[in-house]
Amino acid sequence: MAAEPSPYSSCVLIADQPVRSPVLARKAFGERWDVGRLVAAAHEDGIQSVLSKDGDDEGCAGVDRQTLETLLTYCGEQRCVEDQATCGNCRLRSMAEGVGSLEEFVGQFASISVGDGGVTLNGPGSGQLQVDSLDWILRHWEGEEYWFWARRVLRKLRYGVRTVDDLIDSDGIGQGAPAVLLIEPQIPENIGMVARAMGNFGMDGLRVIRPRENWPSEKARAVASGAAAIIDEARLEPSLEAAVHDLHWVAATTARQRDMRKPVMTPEQAAQEMSRRIANGERCGILFGRERHGLESDEIALADAVVMIPINNKFASLNLGQAVLLLGYEWLKASGHGSLGRVTTKETPVNSGVRLGNDRPATKEALQGFFEHIESELERMGFFRLPHRRQVVVRSLRTMFTRMQPTEQEVRTLRGIVATLSHGKGSRRKPTE
Repeated sequence: MAAEPSPYSSCVLIADQPVRSPVLARKAFGERWDVGRLVAAAHEDGIQSVLSKDGDDEGCAGVDRQTLETLLTYCGEQRCVEDQATCGNCRLRSMAEGVGSLEEFVGQFASISVGDGGVTLNGPGSGQLQVDSLDWILRHWEGEEYWFWARRVLRKLRYGVRTVDDLIDSDGIGQGAPAVLLIEPQIPENIGMVARAMGNFGMDGLRVIRPRENWPSEKARAVASGAAAIIDEARLEPSLEAAVHDLHWVAATTARQRDMRKPVMTPEQAAQEMSRRIANGERCGILFGRERHGLESDEIALADAVVMIPINNKFASLNLGQAVLLLGYEWLKASGHGSLGRVTTKETPVNSGVRLGNDRPATKEALQGFFEHIESELERMGFFRLPHRRQVVVRSLRTMFTRMQPTEQEVRTLRGIVATLSHGKGSRRKPTE
């Protein structure tokens, strides 16, 4: 069988010196593409933005879908490590250069200017670096995971971008679902976990109020996994008042007791209340506080009710995504649109209880035949040593197997086991006496 052609057969790697960034050039036409720039641009601005770049954009122009797939595959498989050519801002470069700590990162430069230059970090290295904040250094000193970006973009290139409509049926499970409001979330990954929980339970209306980091956040999209579309369509709000202006009823979540004359509800009660109001045409929302200290009292004052999750009173700290998941679960249960597990073209909805598939419960006739079979063999093998106890033992056996509620196939299997234990099978079959 002929070997499959290499996806890189039309390209050759050029390791640019001295930065050693991977540049792939097409042999036949002499075109050159900067792998790192292409991956970053496709990840941040979308695939179409890369495919539509003109010839003036050096390193990114003139790429078609097939070539882009080749370059993304190269990066996603980390072929650059084998070729000793890594991108300057990639984590693989930091690993290759032995930069394993923040101190070693700073030590690469003679100075690092922070913000407007009021703060400067000096090191024994060479060159200068200008950054927006110390926070930027903490988040980016290790470098970006370009290969992870490449794999995500490659999936989108091959299979398309999943939208909210692909995740949630707006006419069914997502009809009138409550909005999820996050006020001043601090960690992008938590927003991603919130989006994932929302997708699990049919809620697509995410509103983010004054997030600490720039929005939209790629870290949030990455953690959201298949629910990144909820991140993409989230509303960025400047204030809580703006976020709730179109809602009729809002529930605020908290673990601390508040001295306010408001209804206190469990998640189940809040879900039932929202379900009732949504059925009447109202729009509802659930407000979640900051990771560090939750909601302030003035913020809870804008809500119609307080939701408190039953929890261990000695450790009441919940992750933001966990809190949304619990409320989402109760909402979906109250709406009546959920299913047990996933449903696909090959997997039909299931109900709780034993799944029999194509099998059927055994009839009483089949059970009676099994009882007579096993009792006769036990009699033959001398199991009933005390005749006056025989009826008690038989009754216990029949009660046990009846309680089991076996299927037709299970009864056939049990009879086969009794026959094999009594007479053997095949070459081990015992001679008939």
